[in-house]
Amino acid sequence: MANKISTWQIGKIKITRIIEGEGAGPLFVLPDATPENIIKMPWLQPHFADSDGNTIASIHALILETPDKCIMVDTCIGNDKQRHIPEWNMLHTKFLENLERAGYSTEKIDTVLCTHMHTDHVGWNTVLTNDQWEPTFKKADYLFGKKEWEHTEKQLKNPLFAEFINDSIIPIIESGLVKFVEMDEEICEGITLEPTTGHTPGHVSIRINSEGHKAAITGDFLHHPSQMEKLEWESIADWDKELAKKTRKSKLSEYADENILVFGTHFATPSAGYVKRQKDHFIYEVKHPDNSY
Repeated sequence: MANKISTWQIGKIKITRIIEGEGAGPLFVLPDATPENIIKMPWLQPHFADSDGNTIASIHALILETPDKCIMVDTCIGNDKQRHIPEWNMLHTKFLENLERAGYSTEKIDTVLCTHMHTDHVGWNTVLTNDQWEPTFKKADYLFGKKEWEHTEKQLKNPLFAEFINDSIIPIIESGLVKFVEMDEEICEGITLEPTTGHTPGHVSIRINSEGHKAAITGDFLHHPSQMEKLEWESIADWDKELAKKTRKSKLSEYADENILVFGTHFATPSAGYVKRQKDHFIYEVKHPDNSY
């Protein structure tokens, strides 16, 4: 079993991963990622696939600690949330306990950033307190993409969206903690948003630069490293599948050319690595954390 907490140092910025859940099995968002296809990519083993061709994936948050800020990127699924996906329904994980164990109380987090508004990226925005959904991070600014919310708000009549909008987004807006941001917003020195549309209209990734070191957090413009070799593999959750393919190819080319340390939002342990060119596609070489526990 993977350690729940891992850290990397990028110049002056410390990146800490807190796992909510990780495991092997069918990756429902990628219909082409069958064991028969995955087994043909041996470079995925042992980190991102097992010997039977089952994909391994993760749901985790990343904490970016700079000299001035403490930013949580994506807030996973959350506890006590009624969800239509059985494996995500009414979870009771020790996510907040692990966050505390890593040195981050809910009060220490001063910024919460969601790469996009899907149920597995917004869940810990809120916690259930006396039958009410309240902000988990009461001292934080919650940065919601302006364009992303404009799209998501229109999905309220869709029960698959309404379930997380009502318990994980609207309570934050009503609390007054939200700051709506542009897709290319500079969050602070060394941390900038980058538009990576396709998965959703307002989807963003994060670029990190500190003391000559570069890193990036993908969000969901790709869900699994297998999509580096199979750029054409679509996610059923992509809003615009053709645009998502173009974004994948463009960003992976950029990451490879600039030798950027890439953190995959759903990549299994160690969740970080370098994109490498292989003729007409890419592969992923892992970068193990500086510390893990």
